[in-house]
Amino acid sequence: MKYIFSFLMVLILAIPNLSAEQIVPSKIGIVVMHGKGGMPTIHVLELATSLEAKGYLVANIEMPWSKHRDYNVDVETAYKELESALNGLKSKGAQKLFVAGHSQGGLFALSAGSHVMSDGIIAIAPGGNVGNITFREKLGGVIADARKLIEQGNGNEKTTLFDFEGSKGKYAIKTTPSIYLSWFDPDGAMNQEKAIKKIDSNIPVLFIVPTNDYSGLLKVKQMMFDALPKNPKTKLYEPSANHTGAPSASVEAIMQWTMSVAN
Repeated sequence: MKYIFSFLMVLILAIPNLSAEQIVPSKIGIVVMHGKGGMPTIHVLELATSLEAKGYLVANIEMPWSKHRDYNVDVETAYKELESALNGLKSKGAQKLFVAGHSQGGLFALSAGSHVMSDGIIAIAPGGNVGNITFREKLGGVIADARKLIEQGNGNEKTTLFDFEGSKGKYAIKTTPSIYLSWFDPDGAMNQEKAIKKIDSNIPVLFIVPTNDYSGLLKVKQMMFDALPKNPKTKLYEPSANHTGAPSASVEAIMQWTMSVAN
């Protein structure tokens, strides 16, 4: 009997722990956010549909910087919209939640890291850092005008202001000075250097920079990655793609990383 008992104990220890639930794709929720002037159907669609096809719970949402919304809400309201999308995935059964964004969506995902609870952040070719020299030069005068309108008591009245994107230059948008400043204040929420330093070190980041990204983003790639809070699961991934192709080129890497973080 003693030998039978010993044999059974060895057998039990050799069997994997089946009582520990393994997180499967159907229990992982991901909010996907498009880039500046984009839509859920542009550049991030293949990423969202590919993840859904693999069983992930996905919310591919339209953000305030889309070509239709024209910054119609401030940053704090955008955080709430993201949180609502995450809660929606949770209500569908998601046990692990991730925030993914492309370009300006990637920067916003990093910014939201200190405001919205998630199990991980996926920043795909993050761009639109209002704290960099180019933004300060291109939009400095517009920001000053917005501040003046607020001082004059017109902060909540819609007017024509300007956004900037490297590939298309400066272009007009219609929003209120108060909302505008919440997005474009050089020292505010969309200052990438400040945003990443506020992320909880318990939240890992998959930082994706394609090999053919815009030159300005490639120059700051390593500096931005190194500034992230240290976490053993934070990774830098460099797919062979350009800026707009980065989401589609990162599907497999995102799947592998989210599964490793979730489990």
